[in-house]
Amino acid sequence: MTYLMVLGGLVLLFIGGEGLVRGSVSVARKLNISELVIGLTLVGFGTSVPELVTSLRAINEGAVGIAVGNVVGSNIANILLVLGVAALIHPIITNPCALMRDTSIMVIVTALLCVLIWFDLFSRLAGFVLVACLLGYIAFSVFADQAAGDEVAEMHAGEGETVEANYGVVKGVFIALAGLVGVVFGAKLLVDGGVVIAREFGISETVIGLSIVAVGTSLPELATSAIAAFRGKADVALGNIIGSNIFNILGILGLTALVHPFSVRSMPSGDVTTDALASGAGHSLISVGDMSALVLSVALMALFAITGKLIARWEGAVLLLGYALYMGLTFNLIPVPAIL
Repeated sequence: MTYLMVLGGLVLLFIGGEGLVRGSVSVARKLNISELVIGLTLVGFGTSVPELVTSLRAINEGAVGIAVGNVVGSNIANILLVLGVAALIHPIITNPCALMRDTSIMVIVTALLCVLIWFDLFSRLAGFVLVACLLGYIAFSVFADQAAGDEVAEMHAGEGETVEANYGVVKGVFIALAGLVGVVFGAKLLVDGGVVIAREFGISETVIGLSIVAVGTSLPELATSAIAAFRGKADVALGNIIGSNIFNILGILGLTALVHPFSVRSMPSGDVTTDALASGAGHSLISVGDMSALVLSVALMALFAITGKLIARWEGAVLLLGYALYMGLTFNLIPVPAIL
């Protein structure tokens, strides 16, 4: 029964996420909103809604490991798994000038995430700052791209154009609302099932968040990127992944901390409290190895995307191999040298 809950949650998250994106994009087009704005806002935010709802649900259930592991694991999966699959389907021609701004911002917010985890700074104030940074990033991107109309603007407009949706306002609203309901119920099933599995097999909730939950909430990005790659627009997939990772850190963790401040440090008893760091007890739910995997994945993506102007199929295979290696280490399937 537990596995059916998890499977049902994954299905609802995928279908609901797709419905939410397609419905909202359809309404936006009927309101004559440009593809540039749609790509920067609705596509990036829409594909991150499963992560947002899942993290909020997990925090409400006291499963902090799932909430934070979901964001960290999703960002790793977006690069190593989603981008790897897209590159295998079709080599990704990149424009370093178009990617430089958003890639730089992704690197900065990834470093910020590592700092927040290291010092356990997920207070309501931190949540407010993260959300404010996200809104500032969106506003700056929209105005800058509309004014310049350069390769960056074309890339973001392409993200919006990949979503085929033209349902009319009423039908679009209905599909978007139905998708949102599906995401909410899917998140509940996935979190509840993940917690049960963790307890049954003695696996930490963080591992469940980094793996099953992270992959499940990344399914919309995987679908969007795979479709773009099949259509020969794999460069759009890269832009979508970068935008999604920025949304995940600034938007999801920001809103989660704003709604319910939390601590990533667990007490010896296994309980997670908001003042665990202040008491000097506990250890971080997100290990140095997990943060290292996140940083290395970002560095690898930047290296492949900016230096060669092309992410080839063999580089996509390297990304997928890296994800398989990370999952093997996460579940202790690969022996770790004693020196590490």
